[in-house]
Amino acid sequence: MVSGSLARMSRDTRLIWALCVASIGIYINLYMMQGMLPLIAEHFHVSTARSTLVLSVTSFTLAFSLLIYAVISDRIGRHKPIVWSLWALALSNLLLIYVDSFNGLVAVRLLQGVLLASLPAIAMAYFKEQLQPQTMLKAAAVYITANSFGGIVGRLLGGALSQYLDWQSAMWVLLVVSMIGVAITQWLLPSTDSATKREHRARHWQFSQEGLIDLRGFWRHLQDSQMRLAYIIGGVTFMMMVNQYSFIQLRLMDEPYDWSRFQATLIFLCYSSGTIASYFTARWISRHGQLPLFKISLLLMLSGTLLTLVENQITICIGFLLSSCGFFVTHSCCNSFVAMRANRHRAKATSLYLCFYYFGAAMGGPYLMMFWHHNAWQGIVVGSLLLMVVITIAVWRLGSEQRLAAAASQPQLVKAHH
Repeated sequence: MVSGSLARMSRDTRLIWALCVASIGIYINLYMMQGMLPLIAEHFHVSTARSTLVLSVTSFTLAFSLLIYAVISDRIGRHKPIVWSLWALALSNLLLIYVDSFNGLVAVRLLQGVLLASLPAIAMAYFKEQLQPQTMLKAAAVYITANSFGGIVGRLLGGALSQYLDWQSAMWVLLVVSMIGVAITQWLLPSTDSATKREHRARHWQFSQEGLIDLRGFWRHLQDSQMRLAYIIGGVTFMMMVNQYSFIQLRLMDEPYDWSRFQATLIFLCYSSGTIASYFTARWISRHGQLPLFKISLLLMLSGTLLTLVENQITICIGFLLSSCGFFVTHSCCNSFVAMRANRHRAKATSLYLCFYYFGAAMGGPYLMMFWHHNAWQGIVVGSLLLMVVITIAVWRLGSEQRLAAAASQPQLVKAHH
């Protein structure tokens, strides 16, 4: 009966559901630790601020592994790297069960960052190759929603497990959840066509010539000043936003709020405002363009961050709702800008953007930790405001370069017209 229902599902539907299930599993594995920071600090006898490094080191190796997977999947196809890395990721959680030191935990999370990168690096290229353009747009929207949903579930699950279970029991739950997710993904994921050009090329892998093509593809985008600015905007924004969520948990568990471990993770529900905003961002971009939305999102993040200084639980939640909305609008604008500007090597352009994005997350933990040690949450706000200055300068530079490019093209258009 199950096999019959699978046979009735279209190949496109199976692909979309498979990658969405995989995405939920990936982001549960990535962000569950963010909801478990107090338990990590207690179990491994480190400060709660130092425990945030667990998220930073994973984001660090994930960032650079994205570039490797982008190249590998162009050589051997999309299917195998996803399935192999997902199984390896699930099994690597066995190491988390038996790790007995914080340094050991950091080492395992460094490894997991490499394994976590496969799906984010490959998914959009997989959709683009296998789906019709109209279906691909819908699939991308559902996939991004799955990303956000997985991140929220992972953090809440981490908070619940750290409240009611010890470290080993919580890691057993993560292992079981991961294994189930990978099994469902492999069951749903349609087999790839054996005669695709990329898989045929894999049999004749030529490092010298094709490796240079890959490097030129990455270098081409890094030489584009507007593309670099989009990478900086996305990376610095995520550097601030994801790590604000780590430190606000510590703030809410302290006096005068005294939230429990699980209650502190409920702040991650504020991500939902960003999930809703990202759904409408494509329509807003088509009407107004990216630049006005960048400015609006900056104002939202600024006002939201400043609101968290008010010693009131509801006001803090409102602040994070505003900031999350601004962050997701910025992220969606950067994604669309990179996709539209890259007329060649699009997969590499996207991988570079995600590399900057997760590298920002990795650097944000140690950066904001300095401000936390100096003046707790007020210090985090100051550190965030400094990052927003960088974002503002980058947005201003991007606008200036777009105006210069438009002005330079005007004489050519007039000449061509005459």
